Amino acid sequence: MSRKGSGAHPGPSHGPGLARFNALSPDEAGAALLECCGSRRWAHRMTAHRPYPDTGALLAGADEASYDLSQADLTEALAAERSAELAHGAPYAALLALDAARAEYERKFGHAFVICLDGHPPEEHADRLLGGIRRRMGHEVDEERSISADELRRVAQGRLLDLTRRLGAPAGSSAVEIGLFAPVG
Repeated sequence: MSRKGSGAHPGPSHGPGLARFNALSPDEAGAALLECCGSRRWAHRMTAHRPYPDTGALLAGADEASYDLSQADLTEALAAERSAELAHGAPYAALLALDAARAEYERKFGHAFVICLDGHPPEEHADRLLGGIRRRMGHEVDEERSISADELRRVAQGRLLDLTRRLGAPAGSSAVEIGLFAPVG
C-alpha cells in the first residue's frame, strides 16, 4: 500500500467533491485516478463512465473496474504500489521487522505488499502489517495474487473517497493545492 485510504468510507452521497471529479477533463481525471489504482485500463474505464450520480455509484464502478482487470492490468497496478510504511515515531524494532518482512515478501511474490488498513486505528497498523505479511507468506503465488487484487480494490476505494474529499475543498483551491496530482497518503 503506497498511498493510504481514508479510514471510514461513509460520507455524503453527492457533494462538491464528486461534482468536481465529474467535471474534470479526461486527462485530469485519468491522472487523478492513476493515483488511486495504477492500472491505466482501470483509470480509463473509471473516467469513461463519468458522471457518477453519487458516491455509491463511484465505488460500485471502481469495484466493477477492479474485478475486470486482466492479469497484465493487475501486474501494472501492483507495480505502481509501494509497500506500506509505518507512521513516524514507530518503534525501531517494528520498523526493522517490517523492512525484513517486506523484503522477503517482495522477493517471493515480485510486488509490494498491499493491504487495506482503512477502519483500523494507527496504533494497530504495525501489528496488522506484520501479521498480514507473515500470514500471507505461506500462500502460493496465484492465491496471494488474488488476495493482493482484493486488497488493492479496497485501497483504491479509500483513495477515491480521499480524492473526492480533497476535490470538495474550498472552491478557490487549485488542483495543486488540493493535492490532485500528488500521491495520496
